[in-house]
Amino acid sequence: MGFEKPSLKGRALRLLAQREHSRAELQRKLAPHEENPGELAQALDELQAKGFIDEQRVIESVVYRRAARLGASRVRQELQAKGLPAEAVAQAVEALRGSETERARAVWRKKFGRAPADAAERAKQMRFLAARGFGGEAIRRVVAGADDEADGL
Repeated sequence: MGFEKPSLKGRALRLLAQREHSRAELQRKLAPHEENPGELAQALDELQAKGFIDEQRVIESVVYRRAARLGASRVRQELQAKGLPAEAVAQAVEALRGSETERARAVWRKKFGRAPADAAERAKQMRFLAARGFGGEAIRRVVAGADDEADGL
């Protein structure tokens, strides 16, 4: 009994069953398995025509999974890395900007929960939020507002 190698379409479906993938991601992951030129493009065309590959679903998935913990710039980075259309990425990131301060505050509260005691701790808290992709204005509001919030707790 011989082991049959999975088809490109089968491999793509297995990847899509784990999470949403963009066409560019699937192309990159499956290219080493392509035996005949054009075979992968045809398989991806068929999957896209049937709705298995949907760029908008990929964007929604990333935003849903990552926005609670990351700032808009980190989410943009992840979306761009997936090879998604620039216009769609820009729209998704713009929608996140409105909640940037609230999301940064939630991340800050979970990690630190109290106002910085000195300048060194303040810088540490700001670096932490910056590393997660939150914008400068949101970071300043959250860390500066920590004093007000800590009094109210």
